[in-house]
Amino acid sequence: MSFTVAVIGRPNVGKSTLFNRLTGKRLAIVDDTPGVTRDRREGAAGIADLDFTLIDTAGLDDSKNESLEARMHGQSERAIQDADVALFLIDARAGVMPLDKYFSDWLRKHSTPVILVANKCEGGAGQGGLMEAFSLGLGEPIPVSAEHGEGLDGLYEALLPFGHIIDEPDIDEPMDAESKEDDWESRPLQLAIVGRPNVGKSTIVNKLLGEDRVLTGPEAGITRDSISISWAFNDRAIRLIDTAGLRRKARVKKKLEGLSVGDTLNAIRFAEVVVLVLDGTLGLEKQDLSIARLVIEEGRALIIAVNKWDITEDKKKAMGGIQDRLQTSMPQVRGVPVVTFSALKGKGLNKLLPAVLKVHKIWNQRVDTGSLNRWLEGMTASHPPPVVKGRRFKLRYMTQAKARPPTFILFTSRKDGLPESYLRYLTGGLRVAFGLDAVPIRIHLRAGNNPYAKEKK
Repeated sequence: MSFTVAVIGRPNVGKSTLFNRLTGKRLAIVDDTPGVTRDRREGAAGIADLDFTLIDTAGLDDSKNESLEARMHGQSERAIQDADVALFLIDARAGVMPLDKYFSDWLRKHSTPVILVANKCEGGAGQGGLMEAFSLGLGEPIPVSAEHGEGLDGLYEALLPFGHIIDEPDIDEPMDAESKEDDWESRPLQLAIVGRPNVGKSTIVNKLLGEDRVLTGPEAGITRDSISISWAFNDRAIRLIDTAGLRRKARVKKKLEGLSVGDTLNAIRFAEVVVLVLDGTLGLEKQDLSIARLVIEEGRALIIAVNKWDITEDKKKAMGGIQDRLQTSMPQVRGVPVVTFSALKGKGLNKLLPAVLKVHKIWNQRVDTGSLNRWLEGMTASHPPPVVKGRRFKLRYMTQAKARPPTFILFTSRKDGLPESYLRYLTGGLRVAFGLDAVPIRIHLRAGNNPYAKEKK
């Protein structure tokens, strides 16, 4: 059976760097600014043939009130409780600091075993801090360099008693949303929660999970990393991703916020369904539309989630405004579900996941070739293709190349020249005939005859 490891330490000792090193991916944002990590993040990690689940945590401080720092501390404490073993990181080059001593005492009060790790020991550096680490009373420190990958053999030996070697690969690894569409129902649904800052994304995640899994509060921009959480809804495996708020590019000034935005964009690219959260009191704003267009351009299924509906004054007017802006500003996608609720009170939130499962099924839908071509014949009979440069454009055959999103190949007399207006006509017809609402539809033109037609002898 696998085991869980939590990485603990004061701010800026290299916890997220070690997390990225052991997971083999740049999953956590790394920056010189203290306190970059705020929520705990989980990932599949390993050293050589030893596999485990790794939890990255916020930097520990001694805040004891209701501040953001205190809530970050609470997330770290829950990580300790969930872990089988904790890696307590110190910065060997800086030496043992007062906070290190404070939290070594704090860790000893927990039943979770602790392994002391002295980071930033590359090239023999940090020998003084390494010796000082013995004073913490947590045993012999393991010298490592998370940045350079040094000392991992010692960490392997220390972790070995807590697990065993796993030969089979983890099937729950993040996968490209374009691959393996044939067994999509057996794999976790990749669900990203996105939106502008402070619209309630993290509150939604916590309400869905039934616990305070990610930090929330009145401060804008609390979430910095995209936090991936494995979960299940009605026996359907879901990987739920909470993301940092997306502001207009012109307002993103700081490097750290730029890294958070990049992390969110990656989450959208790996997602299958994206829930765009709006503030019901503000409606669908320009930045919301920009995010929605990005989701569609990436080929992901889209759901509009309107939070704070309980305090939205004129609900009929607000809903009408949202629907009108979707129809006028995003004509390429019709029938996007709009779900209203109050995440804080939990009222109406039960409508969200059924909508997600429905649109995910549509996103994976396939249409048989016979039905497609009977439909195509009817569409061209009702509205024939236009005459281009003196010759009528001929549509000969259609087939679905792939799902995720539904993508079709249309064999025509010519590759170029079919007006966009006629492609929109065909796209709209596909939506109506085969129930392909709320997902992007792609049609690629290819010149040539029907490749499946029998040759005349």
